[in-house]
Amino acid sequence: MIAIIDYDAGNLTSVARALSHIGFQCVVTNNIKEIERAERIVFPGVGAAGSAMDSLKRLSLDFAIKKAFADGKPVLGICLGTQIIMGHSQENDTSCLGIINGEVRAFPSEMKAEDGSSLKIPHMGWNRISIRNNHPVLSGVRETDEFYFVHGFYPAPADAAHVIAETDYGISFASVVGFKNIIATQFHLEKSGKPGLALLKNFCEWEPF
Repeated sequence: MIAIIDYDAGNLTSVARALSHIGFQCVVTNNIKEIERAERIVFPGVGAAGSAMDSLKRLSLDFAIKKAFADGKPVLGICLGTQIIMGHSQENDTSCLGIINGEVRAFPSEMKAEDGSSLKIPHMGWNRISIRNNHPVLSGVRETDEFYFVHGFYPAPADAAHVIAETDYGISFASVVGFKNIIATQFHLEKSGKPGLALLKNFCEWEPF
């Protein structure tokens, strides 16, 4: 069973639907015992870092996620979940879970595309990823595959070895990060069509150790 962490941060139904579509049982839950029984953890989310951390602490889910990681369970972060696993976020000046050392940064206020046109913030829409460190969850990704992003902040790991893939949008930023038994995507796997579902399936079959 896969536990999808419910901390009032949205997009949980679409993640559950995507997992069911590819044939994996899941439960959307904030119950600590259910999370402890789960074989894998998915930690999605949309919204702001400050309110997300408040919800996690109120429900004691911050400890549950860190315990799942410490116990060696495969953990997948998606969008806001990817940012919250870092040490600190510039959004709301928020202390986060600290599973991966680094910070979450805001996109510069004025960014330009290659043709000189202004880029909108948040970054919203389809974009490609460039793999920097090979990882089983990214197996089968093609250079032409595109994934769906909606974000104004991005993760910046302190250790380059934790940057699994990058994306260009005015700047080059980490779009997939990973460490030991955790991997996290800044883009929405569940909204990224066949390439996203393929990566989600890879995660469900991934044995980190």
